[in-house]
Amino acid sequence: MSRPCPPEPVRNSLIDDAKARLQKYDVGTKYSHLSSNKYSILLPLLAKEGKLHLLFTLRSEKLRRSPGEVCFPGGKAEPTDVDDVATALREAQEEVGLRPHQVEVICCLVPSLFDKDTLITPVVGFVDHDFQAQPNPDEVKKVFLVPLEYFLHPQNYHQNHLTQSGHHIIIHCFEYTNPEDGVTYHIKGITAKFAVFVALIILERKPTFEVEFNLNDLMSSSEEIFLKLRKQAASKL
Repeated sequence: MSRPCPPEPVRNSLIDDAKARLQKYDVGTKYSHLSSNKYSILLPLLAKEGKLHLLFTLRSEKLRRSPGEVCFPGGKAEPTDVDDVATALREAQEEVGLRPHQVEVICCLVPSLFDKDTLITPVVGFVDHDFQAQPNPDEVKKVFLVPLEYFLHPQNYHQNHLTQSGHHIIIHCFEYTNPEDGVTYHIKGITAKFAVFVALIILERKPTFEVEFNLNDLMSSSEEIFLKLRKQAASKL
């Protein structure tokens, strides 16, 4: 993933502005106690050619869970992990060779629920611009970048809708063709939801499609959605 870098002052300004916006949405460990079945994912941000990008992985076809799907590096918490951030960093190192010292963690965003009692915490961090991915072939088939702005103004996008216990849920589905190799990737579900949320925070622009969040109060609306879904899930356990 060798690439030219923008002039240092431009790149630093881009990153510093993004950091300041992300830090306002940091919930830390506020919700980490709500489930013992915890997962963490790392949303890796990089500056390339004057724009911010997110790094994604294409899961190996060998995996039992979600083979061949696009996701962020991440996985289940282990007893040795001191917190959600440690889980995300350990998984990123195992999957793509990203060492903890190559990541500046900025924040933990409001988590998401999966399968009623599974808590998924998104950890956002900036990756060294000269990072070279080394995918673990047992877990990752490919690593690629997508411009952050694509998640507000996509070329190929559709959404599905479902109602869960009276709550309207939007499932975002992006198609992105990587100009480097011509491969088209499908980014959807929770992965797409977190990508959209980070783009809304950093870019502060309106998307070209409907979102589940209140654009005038992203923080409160994201917490409200999470707590409502958790309450509904708890009533069914």
